[in-house]
Amino acid sequence: MTRNVGETPPFVIRAAVPSDAGEIAEVHTVAMRVAMPYLPHLHSDEDTRGWVANVVLPQQEVWVAEADGRVVGVTSLEGDMVQQLYILPGYQGIGIGSALLSLAKSRRPGGLRLYAFQRNTRARTFYEHRGFVPIAFGDGSGNEEGEPDVLYEWRVMG
Repeated sequence: MTRNVGETPPFVIRAAVPSDAGEIAEVHTVAMRVAMPYLPHLHSDEDTRGWVANVVLPQQEVWVAEADGRVVGVTSLEGDMVQQLYILPGYQGIGIGSALLSLAKSRRPGGLRLYAFQRNTRARTFYEHRGFVPIAFGDGSGNEEGEPDVLYEWRVMG
């Protein structure tokens, strides 16, 4: 995706529907591979599509961001956990992630938690600038990638 400097496409956030499964899986896969090339590829693209269709969409509260006629971002909530927040690389840095995270906060005003990989400094900076604080550091034994992670928490102060 090529874009002129300063050009920001309009985007809309809406609840995900079952027919979004393929595009959500693509956002998840592409965003992870670009942002975290050090992670092992544990699942095929077909397996990821099946997981989104059969697990994520039926069991989590899922929201997507659409721009240029396609899904370009996704977040999903399960209880007080942000399970996913992924934006296609060509659409990062224009406010979509912030908008999806703000929506998640509004849906869970009592607080949120989420995991990030310790090496994913861009994501960690993003979350910390939006009020999330690290509360636990893992050695990787708690995730399928075997990658050290950080558990973050956001709570309304007051």
